[in-house]
Amino acid sequence: MNSISAFQSGIAGVQSGIYGASQNANQIARADELSSEQLTQALVQLDANKRQVEAAAKVIETSNEMIGSLLDIKV
Repeated sequence: MNSISAFQSGIAGVQSGIYGASQNANQIARADELSSEQLTQALVQLDANKRQVEAAAKVIETSNEMIGSLLDIKV
């Protein structure tokens, strides 16, 4: 995997996590319509989506560092 595809994977991970968190937030906002089990699932998924965004951000950060190191070597 090269650094460009790693960067793109990181971006896709962030987008997916944010989309999922948005869906979970919408479910949580309608808490009065959900069973306690559904609400619990939405809260757990919200936390999982948060962790996904954090992990994807680390991938982006590492990819940027790798590109920076490659540029330093070339120059």
